[in-house]
Amino acid sequence: MESIDLSRHLNLIIREAAAIGTIIGLVRTGSLKPYLKKNEAFRKFGRARVEHWIESGIITIRKDGNHSAAWRIDRIEIETVASAERLRFIGL
Repeated sequence: MESIDLSRHLNLIIREAAAIGTIIGLVRTGSLKPYLKKNEAFRKFGRARVEHWIESGIITIRKDGNHSAAWRIDRIEIETVASAERLRFIGL
């Protein structure tokens, strides 16, 4: 039974790593935007979760200009945090 759990966990880790690697590749080749707008991040990951990550300092927001400038969130950073949270949720 333990070997089945270990195999399942390794499979999940490899899938998450492959997904992050794919995102990194797509961002670096210009196929994906390197940043998400705040609303895009809210839709993709959930408002409460993104706000928690920001308030906790887990992810960093960037602004171009003054107080009315739009937030930008690094795509690779937020995808990596989400991946780590998914793995932690299943007990890895």
